[in-house]
Amino acid sequence: MKLNKHLAAAALGLAIAAPAAQAHEFWLLPSSTVLSSPGYITVDAAVSNDIFYFNYRPLGIRDNLVISAPDGSTVAPESLTQGKLRTVFDANLQATGTYRLAIANSSLMASWKENGETKRWRGTHAEMAEKVPANAQDLVVREGISRLETFVTVGRPSEIKPTGKGLELLPVTHPNDLYEGSPAVFTFVVDGKPAAGVEVEMIRAGTRYRDQLEKITLVTNADGQVSYTWKEPGMYYVKTGVTGKSDTMENVERRLSYVTTLEVLAQ
Repeated sequence: MKLNKHLAAAALGLAIAAPAAQAHEFWLLPSSTVLSSPGYITVDAAVSNDIFYFNYRPLGIRDNLVISAPDGSTVAPESLTQGKLRTVFDANLQATGTYRLAIANSSLMASWKENGETKRWRGTHAEMAEKVPANAQDLVVREGISRLETFVTVGRPSEIKPTGKGLELLPVTHPNDLYEGSPAVFTFVVDGKPAAGVEVEMIRAGTRYRDQLEKITLVTNADGQVSYTWKEPGMYYVKTGVTGKSDTMENVERRLSYVTTLEVLAQ
């Protein structure tokens, strides 16, 4: 039994679910999402009780923040500082096109019985074949993949390619070309394949100054797409998630999550 092979195919049998309830939200907030010419942006990163407010703790990003340039190269963050309530860094964006600022995490855990004793392991896919017996009794494998990102364009937008891993956004409408009163179409994919029936939540910034959260809830169609016409400009927090099991291996469970920050501009 080759567990890694089945894990790679687990997304095909996912049972789609609404985003899991969380006590806190985590986000990246760029100072600008569109630059007319090369220059710097500053980004805030935090975990908070309210979106885009610093009221809980900073987001740890030192080890897994990746700033991808339009040509696929990476840009190093500058002046990275972690305070008590937020993390802040600068990014020098010199090439024309769209930059992807992302924090991706993945985990793989397994438990099984061995001589009547419960064994547990946590590690990478590459390590699993060596660490977890292929014929383990009562084997349960749990895989978690999360992705947090935002996009910034210098000059004109460029293509955003999926990584092919976990749950992610594959834009039809470019995320830096969003305007009040204009429709936007987004495709959500799991391991590069359209994710149907996924519930997507969107919340506009400024929740502290209004009585209602004004959450927008959409559900992806058979092609993994959602469409929405923006009623108000502003920064938006977008999140979604799926959980499910493999059709071919009952002991493989996945939990995938995706969060992005988008800016809708006034016409």
